[in-house]
Amino acid sequence: MAKGKIEWGRMLGKLSPYTILKGLRYMKHYGPKEFWIRLHERFEPEEVPYGPWYEEYKVKPEELEKQKKKKWNYEPKISVVVPAYKTPEKFLREMIDSLLAQSYVNWELCIANASPDEAGMSQILEEYCKKDARICVKPLLNNAGIAENTNEALKMATGDFIGLLDHDDLLAPNALYEVAKALESHPKTDVIYTDEDKVRADLSEHFQPNLKPDFNLDLLRSNNYICHFFVVRRTIVKTVGGFRKEYDGAQDYDFIFRCCESAKEIYHVPEILYHWRTHQASTADNPASKMYAFEAGKRAIEGNLERCHLKAEVSHTKDLGFYRVKYEVEGTPLISIIIPNKDERESLKKCIDSIEKKSTYENYEILIVENNSTSKEIFEYYKELSDNPKIRLLKWKEGFNYSAINNFAAKKAKGEYLLFLNNDMEVIASDWMEELLGHCQREGTGAVGARLYYPNETIQHAGTIIGIGGIAGHMFVDMPGERTGYMHKAAIQQDLSAVTAACMMVKRSVFEAVNGFEEKLSVAFNDVDLCLRIRAQGELIVYDPYVELYHYESKSRGTEDSKEKVRRFQEEIEFMRCRWEKLLKAGDPYYNKHFSLTKWNYSLKPFE
Repeated sequence: MAKGKIEWGRMLGKLSPYTILKGLRYMKHYGPKEFWIRLHERFEPEEVPYGPWYEEYKVKPEELEKQKKKKWNYEPKISVVVPAYKTPEKFLREMIDSLLAQSYVNWELCIANASPDEAGMSQILEEYCKKDARICVKPLLNNAGIAENTNEALKMATGDFIGLLDHDDLLAPNALYEVAKALESHPKTDVIYTDEDKVRADLSEHFQPNLKPDFNLDLLRSNNYICHFFVVRRTIVKTVGGFRKEYDGAQDYDFIFRCCESAKEIYHVPEILYHWRTHQASTADNPASKMYAFEAGKRAIEGNLERCHLKAEVSHTKDLGFYRVKYEVEGTPLISIIIPNKDERESLKKCIDSIEKKSTYENYEILIVENNSTSKEIFEYYKELSDNPKIRLLKWKEGFNYSAINNFAAKKAKGEYLLFLNNDMEVIASDWMEELLGHCQREGTGAVGARLYYPNETIQHAGTIIGIGGIAGHMFVDMPGERTGYMHKAAIQQDLSAVTAACMMVKRSVFEAVNGFEEKLSVAFNDVDLCLRIRAQGELIVYDPYVELYHYESKSRGTEDSKEKVRRFQEEIEFMRCRWEKLLKAGDPYYNKHFSLTKWNYSLKPFE
């Protein structure tokens, strides 16, 4: 069960008739065990509490004054469109005031009012129209649903770019400034999105920041992580045709997919510029209340896959609003599983047995690369395996060099796909090869990695982030495997800069195009370096948590305890620093600059 302490005071402080009812709904949805796990994740103490962090982070008045004086080379007009329907008067005023407080001036606010019978709303809107000519209101005769109402607001827009704002949410005062600044430096950008957080109905607390990566296609197919604040070139909106009412509830998800498909460049501004207000009617606060919205989200993903000519099955996960995409395997191409080994009989046997007994994919070969073993037991085991037509024994007579050993085996492999596997692995999921292959067969995908567990069921690898611990580090190390982590990132498919080669499938053509593993990296970071070179070719590296294995951790080479091994490790660190200096300075595009580089769990980076 879930480990760690619940911050009971914080949890009890949130109790009200509404939150108790909400908790009971979640209990019914998840069941007692899963509910308890998620309660722990929600109410454990934050290593860096977000509330005080945000107060320190948010833009200061003197900075806003400076922004107002900026001389622009390119000053695009941004039309902020709002479909309004029965908006509480306080929320409506605060939403409009958040536009009036902007440090960037070339904007217009286009509000389609679908509740003209609400006299209070009409009066407020009229008041603001008189106050500022940039505010335009179109009364609609009736409420045609959020998609059609938004389309009416889109028709009002005259700007170069269009930003989407919900009627009860808020923009940070520097939101449009940061968007315009990004467009000035990246003028070919068609789509821009920013980070966001949630705010209480009375604005008393900011919480749950969504600090996003740069554009991440597989993450977008797992969850509408882009969401707010979304800004798109108006010509793209004309091309894709606005919102579609058949996707009401997830109309923005469908719209974002279609805009991103048409965009030449997509730019992420890693700043918290949108505040998503939570209240009892809001999906931000009550996801289980709108199952139709999650069904619409599923259809939005299916539409994207269809337009991209990909055959896949989309299903809901336990966490509503998060999805699993299972790609269809085409044909039965040969997979070459490459396993280096020295002396380890017990681990290797467990690994081979698990492959043979659990795997449902049948067209594979196993290449064991024997590296100077001395024990009698291992050679007896090799003899046992010699009758198996799927297994070949290769002999590497030089010293241990992980990169060279795998490159040697890859040249001997017959498969179209190479599956690098440590000898201390044990297969858990029977369809692991199909999962890896489904991703790897996609055009534009170079390599795929897995979710790995220690024998005690804690996580050993859930993707690799560049810069963690100096060069690169695995995410969610030692987190209980039943947990899903920040924004469920341990448990959903996404693109990353790297994954571990303890279990990694690579397209043979891609592996050969980048000349395989770097042999100067004999032990450390060779998988990270390979992934980064694959990424540099424009290919994706996918983390797939549905490929699950146990990892008994580096039994094949011992510990880094001699002076020689420590020196070699330092040299490999230096090699990576030199080769990837630019990336290490810029930061991992699949991470976020506000996250810590010394923690492995997406903790906030504290202010110094």
